[in-house]
Order: sequence, then structure tokens, then C-alpha cells
Amino acid sequence: MAHVLSPDVMAEQNVEAKLKNLLKQQKIQLWNPPYTEDNRPSPEHMQALSEQYAPLLGLSAPEVGGALESIRAQAVNRGKGNQTFRETSVATLELLLPRDSKKDPKTKTFFQTKLDVSVQELVDSDAEWKQQQDQEAQRQTSQSQSLQRTHKGFQILSEREEDFDSRPFLEIADQKGNPLNIPQQEKKALILAMGFHEKGRSLMKRKQFDDALCHLLQADQQFSKCGSALLGSVDNFAVLQLDIVWCYRALEALSCLDDGRARLQRAETSFLQVYGESHQRLRMIKGNTGREEVLFLRLYLLQSLLSYIEGNDAQAKQQLSKVEALYRRLSPDTEKMEQLMTLGFTEREARLGLRACEGDVQEAAIHISNRRQERAEMKARERDKRRSRLEAVSILTGLGFNRKDAARVLNQTKGNVDQAYTILLNSSQQCETSSSSSVTPDKVDQLLYLGFERQHSETALRLTDGDVQAATQLLLENQGVLPPDLTQETGSPGPRREEPEPSSSSSTSSSTTNTSNNTSDTSTEDEQMVSEVLEDISRHEEDYLDLTLEEESELIATLQSYLSRAAQTL
Repeated sequence: MAHVLSPDVMAEQNVEAKLKNLLKQQKIQLWNPPYTEDNRPSPEHMQALSEQYAPLLGLSAPEVGGALESIRAQAVNRGKGNQTFRETSVATLELLLPRDSKKDPKTKTFFQTKLDVSVQELVDSDAEWKQQQDQEAQRQTSQSQSLQRTHKGFQILSEREEDFDSRPFLEIADQKGNPLNIPQQEKKALILAMGFHEKGRSLMKRKQFDDALCHLLQADQQFSKCGSALLGSVDNFAVLQLDIVWCYRALEALSCLDDGRARLQRAETSFLQVYGESHQRLRMIKGNTGREEVLFLRLYLLQSLLSYIEGNDAQAKQQLSKVEALYRRLSPDTEKMEQLMTLGFTEREARLGLRACEGDVQEAAIHISNRRQERAEMKARERDKRRSRLEAVSILTGLGFNRKDAARVLNQTKGNVDQAYTILLNSSQQCETSSSSSVTPDKVDQLLYLGFERQHSETALRLTDGDVQAATQLLLENQGVLPPDLTQETGSPGPRREEPEPSSSSSTSSSTTNTSNNTSDTSTEDEQMVSEVLEDISRHEEDYLDLTLEEESELIATLQSYLSRAAQTL
């Protein structure tokens, strides 16, 4: 269930932020006399301060007094905790327990302990906390498993990316469907980043913001491995920053305000870099900016929210005015949506089409039809490209080269069969030369003298780069007869006919059978993980732009209400 930032929490944070600014300006320390005596509030001085600040904030003296006392109590508790730690080494910890486990979300939970005790000792000292911690541990275990499976699934796909014969595989392309030429290591990081982001967005749609945030933060780590040049050419990184802060908002993670402010700044900088100062680059690529403007609506809305929570009403109102203008322009018109949907277009197509064409129904219908045609042509190009790739692989395997090696080299040559053939042939010749130098007559004679057969002796020497002692050990371990998986020399890049795998015989040892079964199980598990992560990848390339603006509308109304009330009281 989603936890939307409640108006009461927002208002309390706003008032406390303003009071802290006033106290800082006047250099007033509420935790010291005359406002605090023997760790207790001084009613006379606190009342006087409340009456002094109340007119400045447009609030009643009791409201201001309650907020001041909250600030004072927090400061006193921190001071007491610090003093206790200095004198006794006993620390006062604030426990960040799951929201659902707390009877009152506003109440903070503190626990005193020495820092040299184990976590288990802390858990065992409090039955209620132990139960809460057990629940939290189960939740974290579930999250960790989900992260691991997501990582593994997309890692498999990122490694398949070079293998044309694998289904499915991933390819990173621009808005027109053209593959991006990215260094392989960076490409793998980008695939993992985008994969975690897609999983996080999928969880956000299901209102599972806790789990979503974990995946989004993992995506952020993977993006950090990508070069600045790449991040400056795609908007994925900026959208991720918005999604992370949107999760902060949903989880009421007010302790993450500073991080949220920094992320929004990174998002804005990235958008300007990718789209251009006046979105000119976006117009060149897509012909319009209407669909992407929802991202700026959410950006300005989150900036307005943070400004309000930080007590900066003027800045919050300025940002909100930009949000309101965008919302009026981008909010779906029900009647126009219905007109387009009666023409056979989907709700998503209608919404995105109207935004792209500034609400013009006829232009939107033409735009959607054109987009459908572009997607159909893109899919046709992808099918043709895959077919030509498979044909090229077949040509090279027909010439005797290993299928995986052929696919890898074709990727290096961008599908040029002649160049790929030359590279594979040269590699084969080098391999043969290297092999010949490692298998000399005198080395073979040494192994023959020990009683091994010539064929297996020569193979053992090739596998051990001519090391007679290692070759001897290898032959002894295999009773002088090397198994098929070794004699095939899988890693060799040279031409090699792919023979069908021999059927399993009754003489196969139990250890070999077990290994085969384990490999099969691992393969099945891998395919399951791949299937799981593929389910979270949106089938529509503009899914991240298809915001209904329902949640945004609620937050806009809340901010309007509080900023209007603040303006009336001042």
C-alpha cells in the first residue's frame, strides 16, 4: 500500500523549518537557558518566543509553541544522548522501524545501548523490537533475493547481447531504433542499470515503493559505471533521479530531503543537456516536446514540495505556478480522448498523441498513425537484421567455424562476413601454429614411454601448452583416456565441425550424470530469471512518459491549499 506524504506532516515540517531559520538568524539555542532549565522547558520564555514568532508566521501562539517545543525537545534529547555517550559510552540510537509496525507514524523510537554489543543482543533485549526486527529481516531477505534475481537475469541478457543466436537478447538503440555503438563493458552496465530501473518502475506501478526504491538505487549504482558522454546523450539517468525522489515522497522519507534536492538538480541538469536549453534537440529528434513535458511537470512539482517542506514558501509557489501551467496543458481531455479511442486507438496512444499535438484531435490521429507505422517499420528492420545475422552465422559455421566464435566475430565486424572469415581464419592458423610448437616429437615420446597412447598424449600436450608434467598429471587423472569435453577443446577459435552430442550410455558414471543434471537445472533456473525480468520490461518505448497525472493532481491540490492558507495568514 502506498504511503503518500500526508498534509499534516508537510505542514509540520514547513513550520519547523521556518522556525529553525528564525532561531538561527537570532542565534537562539532552545536547549540552553533561559528556554531550557534542568532539561525542562521554561514556560515563561517559551511562551514569549511563541507570541513573538506567531505574527511572523501567520499562526496562533499555541501552534507555534507546539512546534518550538518539538524543536527544543529534539535538541535536548540529542544533547543528553551525546553527554551520556561521553560519560558512559552508552549511545542513544534512533531506530528506523518499518512504518506499518509503528502505532503512531510521528513517534520516534529510541534505544540506549553500548556500541560494542552484537545486533543479536540488542534484538533479544526487547521482545516487541525483536518481533519488528524479525519482520524487517524477512522483508530485507525478500528484497535481497529480488535484487539478486534481477541482477542475474539482466546479466545473462547483457552477455547474450553479442550472441546473435540467442533468444531473447537485448540491444540498446536510440529513439529511431538504431543500435548505439557503446564499449562492451559500459554497455553491460547500462543494460543492468536500465533493467533495475524497469523493475523499479514496475514495482512503483504496483505501489510497492519500498521494494521499488531498492531496485532504483541499484540502477543508480550501475549508471555510475557509465561514462558521462553516454549519460549526456540519453534521458534515462534523469528519469531515474525523478523516480527515486518520487519514492522518497511516497514513503515520507523526510530524512532523505538533502539527497532528494541533489537528485532533482542532477535530473534538471541532465534534461537540459540531453534535450537542449529550449528543448531544441528534442524537437529535432521527435518533432515535438509535448510528451516529455510531463517529466518537467513532475520535476517542478517535487522541487515545489521540497521547497515547501524546507519552509521556503516563495520558491515553492514559484515552482508550483510552472506545474499548474503544465498541468492545464497536459491533463487529458476526456472528450478528446474518447474521440480518438472510437477511431481504434488505445488510451495510451490517445493520451500521448494529444500531448504531442497540443490537444489537436485531428493532428493527434495523424501523429498516432505515423507512430504506428514507424514502429512497424522498426520491427521489420529488426527481423531483417536478425535474419541476415543468422544467415551470416550459418555461412561461417558451414565453413567449419564454431557457431559462438562466428557470432562473436560477426558482431566485431558489424555483420561483414568476409572480414569475419578472415579474422577467424587467421585465429585458426595462429592456434595451429601455437599448437604445433607445444606438441614436439620428444615431448610426445616422453608420454609414449610412460605408456599413454599417441592421440591422447598429443591432445594433453596441446591442452597444457606443452607442459609434459602437467600433461602427465592430466592423463593420469583420466586413466590415460581424455573425456570428450576436454578433447573438443571448446575454447579454441579455429574451424571445427559441430558434431551432434553423443547420447548418454549406460556406462556413464554417476558423477558425470549428476554434473549434467546440475547444468540442466542451472540452465532452467537461468531461463526462469530471464523470463522474470523480461516481464518487467515495458513493451512500449514511451511507457515512462505515459503519466495519468492522478497522483500529481492530488499533490498539486495539497500544495495549493497550504500555500494559499499561508498567504492569507501573512
